[in-house]
Amino acid sequence: MMCTISMPVVFEVAREHKIPLAVYWIQPATTLATYYHYFHGYDELIHAHSTEPTYEVSFPGLYPLKICDMPTFFSETTPNELSTTIMQALQELFQQIDQERPMVLVNTFTALESIALDAIKPYMDIIDVGPVVPPLGALHRQQVNEKDYMEWLGMQLENSVVYLSFGSMITYTKRQLEEILEGLEECGRPYLWVVRKEGCMEVVDFDLQVVKGGKGMVVEWCDQLQVLFHPSLGCFVTHCGWNSTLEAIVAGVPMVAVPSWSDQPLNARLVEKEWSVGVRAVRDAEGVLTQKELARCVELVMGDSEKAMKVKENANNLKTKAHDVLVTSGPLEISLRGFINRIQDQKGHVSI
Repeated sequence: MMCTISMPVVFEVAREHKIPLAVYWIQPATTLATYYHYFHGYDELIHAHSTEPTYEVSFPGLYPLKICDMPTFFSETTPNELSTTIMQALQELFQQIDQERPMVLVNTFTALESIALDAIKPYMDIIDVGPVVPPLGALHRQQVNEKDYMEWLGMQLENSVVYLSFGSMITYTKRQLEEILEGLEECGRPYLWVVRKEGCMEVVDFDLQVVKGGKGMVVEWCDQLQVLFHPSLGCFVTHCGWNSTLEAIVAGVPMVAVPSWSDQPLNARLVEKEWSVGVRAVRDAEGVLTQKELARCVELVMGDSEKAMKVKENANNLKTKAHDVLVTSGPLEISLRGFINRIQDQKGHVSI
């Protein structure tokens, strides 16, 4: 039986029916280590400095992390119902992990997060099983507008397109939409931007089909992995959800990180500081990504500067490491087979 971070009740079911149980952690190992130590003695220190975004905390085995780089739930001064529910569920999950000592499968790989994996292994039974990304052929779904955007990508120069997607939960104010459009105009590069109509809060008259200057394309959905692997892609402006971050790594696409909540700031920190495969954008006092900041960050990863060249080189090197993990009989397959063997041994079956 498998339990995700949001279903600690599964422990009770597995215990009652004597079913082998494993936890699947869908965020990076760095986040796992951070949450673990938060619930094991570091909560008071973090709360005491929650209004100091640059205050650094050193967790055992990890590099120092600033408050602004940690999961957003740690520093909320007035937690809402959703964040309170999430933190309660996570606390219960770590209590169950302490008591039951299940195997914990983490969607990462050693070449990506060796420091974090080593830091958390003394406290729990860790198996790295990432990067978990679907093969291109398996995820292909024909959509109404797919022919249009793929044909459009095919007409662009190699490494020239800015791809923007901020996940399924983001909502935009009218000002934010305008700032992004103006920033893209300032960049002067072709772009593909995914905007869901239901995510445009406070926006009544925003026409998704109107693209200024004819340099870009706005769609409500796209096959993200297919887009990221397209040779025309030059960078990915992303909210830094872990799935999107891993997909960009596997595709070798440099990132402009624009995190909002949960683990996204920590993922952005990894992108910029640990792996140097992108840059983190800074929002203004109202939490808006301004046109100047968007244009600045895109140029930092797509331009001809020494920094841009290094980011591109690092992104390509990390892509190679990720593909080395995914090969037949490679580290990922070995990890998964080892996990299956252990589950079968617990059930009294013969190992494969």
